[in-house]
Amino acid sequence: MGVNHRTAPVEVRERLALRELDRPALDMFASLDGCEEVVFLSTCNRVEVIASCRDRDECCRQIMDAWLRAAGLEGASVEECLYRFENSEAVRHIFRVASSLDSMIVGEPQILGQLKDAYREAAEKKSSGQILNRLFHKAFSVAKRIRTETRIASQAVSISYAAVELARKIFGDLSGKRALLVGAGEMAELAAQHLKTHGVKDLMVANRTLERAVQLAGELGGKALSLEELDSALIEADIVISSTGAPGIVIPADLVRSIMRPRRHRLLFFIDIAVPRDIDPAVNDIENVYLYDIDELKEVVEENKAERQKEAKKAERMVEEEVIKFTRWLDSLDIVPIIQRLQEKAEEVRQRELKKTLKRLPNLSEKERAAIERLSKSLAGKLLHDPIIYLKKGIDSEERDQALAAVCRIFGIDEER
Repeated sequence: MGVNHRTAPVEVRERLALRELDRPALDMFASLDGCEEVVFLSTCNRVEVIASCRDRDECCRQIMDAWLRAAGLEGASVEECLYRFENSEAVRHIFRVASSLDSMIVGEPQILGQLKDAYREAAEKKSSGQILNRLFHKAFSVAKRIRTETRIASQAVSISYAAVELARKIFGDLSGKRALLVGAGEMAELAAQHLKTHGVKDLMVANRTLERAVQLAGELGGKALSLEELDSALIEADIVISSTGAPGIVIPADLVRSIMRPRRHRLLFFIDIAVPRDIDPAVNDIENVYLYDIDELKEVVEENKAERQKEAKKAERMVEEEVIKFTRWLDSLDIVPIIQRLQEKAEEVRQRELKKTLKRLPNLSEKERAAIERLSKSLAGKLLHDPIIYLKKGIDSEERDQALAAVCRIFGIDEER
């Protein structure tokens, strides 16, 4: 049960996240009689309770009552926002969430880590058990398979990330490259973080307000500059990302031409994500200089989003395959105890009859006794073979309960036990 960015506004999600409680939200849900196992997932885009139970309606009622009471919300205000999945639909939902097919940006990697954190808390507090342990481990392996076998996360779908991906296409390996941020806005900061992730260690930050440049440079482990030092910084830089709020051109073409000789005409890559533009478009005409503006980056992002959607179709098929496998395992849980009881009963009968037989034949050698024991085991195994295969493979979900009951009656097995 839960809400996400598509079904509920942020005000509702914030309240349902229960961050103001005196105790962890998971503890509250785990204490409910109706929840045999439970995991609580809370992110900026979704809040969910994943539970395993005997009586779904009663479990859901208890969760809702406790949740709304703790959040201080009325049922009517949340009911239209809330989604509820059961059985294979719930399995499918968790697999899609783990694989980021249900995320605001398909293919983003953060949700898998958040799901692992939620499960880790449940495992540590022993609020997850046989069902949810298996479900979450399978969800993690499904997500890994999708990332390995599809290109769902390989295309940049944010302006900042697309800028860095273009830099990688120009330079190949970014290790050892120097980057210059002109302006210290949010998009430039995100781009700088992506650059660092891909090996850029030498960062310079030039800003109109030196105080902000010092602050951002400190956060990124870089060097702060004033805009007056732009020419010397351009001589050193390999990648320049500009995002100031200036009303006009900040980096004219003449300035770039003048620094190319001191640079010995090394490649220089400009990314202009400012509106209005910071960099003179004529810069693109200079040899060994590449310039991309925000419109070109948006085109890249849209193309990549379309490519991710194609890959998402492959991923959805993989999810369906894994849902089928998991549902089969789930359905087998009520068969396993019956198979075990069949085997136990057969062994009890075998041991009893073997004891009687060996008592009547006191003069048998050890070799002959062992041969009779092997024979009895073989007979018991062969007699149980067909019923066990029938239980494992031959029961459709519609006739499962009747068939299980019939097997129990035929072999005299206590169903409740």
